[in-house]
Amino acid sequence: MNRENEPRDTVVIFIRHAESEYAAGREQERGLTQQGMKNARRVSEMLAMEPIDHVYSSPYVRAILTVQALADARGLTVRPVDELHERRIAGDDHPLTASQFIASKRRAFEDFTYAEPGGESSEAAQSRAVPSLLGLIRRHDGQRIAIGTHGDIMTLMMNYFDSGYGYDFWKGTSMPDIYRCTFRGGNLVEVERMWK
Repeated sequence: MNRENEPRDTVVIFIRHAESEYAAGREQERGLTQQGMKNARRVSEMLAMEPIDHVYSSPYVRAILTVQALADARGLTVRPVDELHERRIAGDDHPLTASQFIASKRRAFEDFTYAEPGGESSEAAQSRAVPSLLGLIRRHDGQRIAIGTHGDIMTLMMNYFDSGYGYDFWKGTSMPDIYRCTFRGGNLVEVERMWK
């Protein structure tokens, strides 16, 4: 039997960033807390035996810092991808309280066209990020890649392949968090949560 034409598994390890202290208007530059830096090192330790060929990230500092030790341990470079940045729920001139933020987040997952003033709808964020993800999967067919990411945009990327990934999934994720996703023939065939 000829197996040359069979689709190969490509593994994407989504690594949600570690704890980062919120600072209004500094979405791109926010770093990690002390606990976040400890957990970023733990991410690298947890994945020490995991084969990884490439490391990509959202361009936001907290996402890059979370995967930097992982990349350094393997002699790899963290390559930022602009389209994988976090979805903005509201603009800086439309601040939300914590309860408003959660309510808006839920609504944005339930109605993919909804967006607060200055924010990005789920539909727009998914349409921005998924083509980049699919491009990485095609480029690295049969390989294993790690992506430093955010809870919201990670959920929206996974939702593209399986609508079961929505608000409840997002709310159940931690900082950091790790999901190993196996893709075959352009389909998401397996998801394993690795963070413990």
